[in-house]
Amino acid sequence: MRIMLFAAGGDIGGGKTHILSLARELAEENTLRLISFRRGVLSREAREMGIDTVDVESGLGTFQAFKLALSQVDAFAPDVIHCHGAKANMLGILVKKMKGIPVMTTVHSDPRLDYLGMPLKQYTYGVINAFALRRMDYYVAVADRMQELLIERGFDPQSIFTVYNGLDFSQAKKESRPLRNPEELIRVGIAARLTPIKDIGTVIQAFARAYEKEPRLRLSIAGTGEDAGVLKKLTRTLGIDHVTVFEGWVEDIKAYFSEIDINVLASLSETFPYSLLEGAYQHCPAIATNVGGIPSLIQHEVTGYLFEPGDVETFADYILQLARDGDLRERLAENLFKKASGAFSLEKMKQDQQQIYQTVLRRKAAGKRTGAVLCGAYGRGNAGDEAILRAILTQLREIDRDMPFQVMSRNPQQTRLKERVGSYYIFNVPAFLKSLRKARLFVNGGGSLIQDVTSSRSLYFYLFTLWAARRFGCRIVMYGCGIGPISKPRNRRIAGKVLNATADIITLRDSVSLELLREMGVSRPEIILAADPAVNLKHAGAEGVRNAFAREGIPSDIPKIGFCLRAWETFTRPEEVAKAAEYAWNTYGLTPIFLPIEMPKDMPVGEKVSMMLSAPHYVCRQNHPVEDLIGMLGSMKLVLGMRLHSLIFATAGGAPVIGISYDVKVDSFIKDIGSTACVSLTGLRAEVLCRHIDAVMEQEKEQWGDAVRKRLQEMERANGFAAAKLLAQERRRS
Repeated sequence: MRIMLFAAGGDIGGGKTHILSLARELAEENTLRLISFRRGVLSREAREMGIDTVDVESGLGTFQAFKLALSQVDAFAPDVIHCHGAKANMLGILVKKMKGIPVMTTVHSDPRLDYLGMPLKQYTYGVINAFALRRMDYYVAVADRMQELLIERGFDPQSIFTVYNGLDFSQAKKESRPLRNPEELIRVGIAARLTPIKDIGTVIQAFARAYEKEPRLRLSIAGTGEDAGVLKKLTRTLGIDHVTVFEGWVEDIKAYFSEIDINVLASLSETFPYSLLEGAYQHCPAIATNVGGIPSLIQHEVTGYLFEPGDVETFADYILQLARDGDLRERLAENLFKKASGAFSLEKMKQDQQQIYQTVLRRKAAGKRTGAVLCGAYGRGNAGDEAILRAILTQLREIDRDMPFQVMSRNPQQTRLKERVGSYYIFNVPAFLKSLRKARLFVNGGGSLIQDVTSSRSLYFYLFTLWAARRFGCRIVMYGCGIGPISKPRNRRIAGKVLNATADIITLRDSVSLELLREMGVSRPEIILAADPAVNLKHAGAEGVRNAFAREGIPSDIPKIGFCLRAWETFTRPEEVAKAAEYAWNTYGLTPIFLPIEMPKDMPVGEKVSMMLSAPHYVCRQNHPVEDLIGMLGSMKLVLGMRLHSLIFATAGGAPVIGISYDVKVDSFIKDIGSTACVSLTGLRAEVLCRHIDAVMEQEKEQWGDAVRKRLQEMERANGFAAAKLLAQERRRS
């Protein structure tokens, strides 16, 4: 690849380290040129490293800089341009406009806080940078939290990649530092710009409190910036100026941290600071604020200490603990070194960045019509529908890792954050039609969308989406669907006509839906009996399940029976469920667990039944990810469920189930897994539930669960095969 880096040129500290490290590593396997729009330390050190570098005098104006950028792009012919810093971003989007080359930027920090306390720069460089950022093709965030921040501010999740900063640990000493004598001084150090965003005032105040109790402490502040005068005055005010050294700019940062005993950072906002890696390189323990990507490296009380921004008292206490306990310093430092050298190496950063460039170039070569639009009952807080979405996205990404998605959702912001996809409000028709122009696949995504129980309007809306997708030339798959009930004859005729005219393939999750399609005369699309998409989702491992139960205050090692209930107009005998729960406890020692599938709608029903119990029990009140729900339900001895997806999740996790049917889809699922353990709401009696509990408990859970799970998972793969088949046909057609 031919890679061109744009840099403002005045970069110092972590920014400079990042650019130079990345450039040197990428240049080993690619053709790379660094353009520095200012002559200085960055360009000088780049040349010393052997990096192909072009720079200019610092007085060069914007117009001349733009001319330089254009001439260099013409001469070098890059495949991609990667920008660092506000000025570089502005020049990058101007070049993009004229040359059509993909342009990306690395977001090193929160753009809104970059010029905190500097109003002139904030309303000049800050405004220019905000304008440029919105017009970039792609973004590299140096922490997951920065990616989330950009998504929250409306940036396209599919244009944002995360690459954590890396450091070359190949020359680092593997052995820990020798312990200090109890009489020796303990040096607390911070290497950072002296700016408001770094909140070094909090460092000074916390140090002062700790120093009152531990006079061996000394403070070293390495860095330059506009706050230097204010900070020096603060040390005098607090009476610690005689034990504080302002080091100024430090060139040899490794040598600096080799003399520091406790590395600290009090930033109000960060992405992923190099100073923590540089301290880890020298086996230096760390205390830092719980912001940005810092928790990815600093696990509280394992690889260091975390505190909330501005919490002087807690910060001071951590300094004191580390100052007085040499063994603690050594333990945290060694844990930090192992994690940093293993997960945040320079080699990994290079590999991740190269994969991003390759993705960008593949997307460019693919053309404009590459995406998929997903339509379903998403964004309503129902774990079942969210599981369907997660499963469909997982399958489609396995088919085409570069495919962009637009998801129709009731809560687009939540969908963007959770699934890292494009999303718009489900009834935003202009956005829907616009997305169809760029899509080659339309996915009517699981669940029972084609039904009129909710309303005829709902049915007509989903039929309209199928009609529109066909008009725009999309291939259409109805993916792991349930069909019906459709009670009105007129609705059946309309639905049958639309499905025959639009869908290419319909994969179904139950046999009752297959029978209904036959009754409606739907025969033109290819129809396949599959299974619900969620059955192939991965579930949380044993530790994840333990943690999920712990969040609810539930011991993980007790035998459990799960109840997943929902409010329904014919659910008029909750006391019958309560009696069955009591029976399970008294007969088999199973603790009833009431686990909602749709939060918060399902929780009151579980609470109502739980209040009728004298047996020990728990009501779950947290909103758990789908993977945790599958693991939690799968770990139970058996599960009684009204919600269809409670039964699906439990089965996917390997637990036997008993259905409480409010809808034909529940009966159909129980029938399709080869079971008869289902009770209708109209016939809900404790004695019937208890007979089913007895029958299930007589079975071998592992034997029953594995057989059913494997059969469903094999059937479910037909959904992905159908989508892959349509995409292959579309590629041949285009």
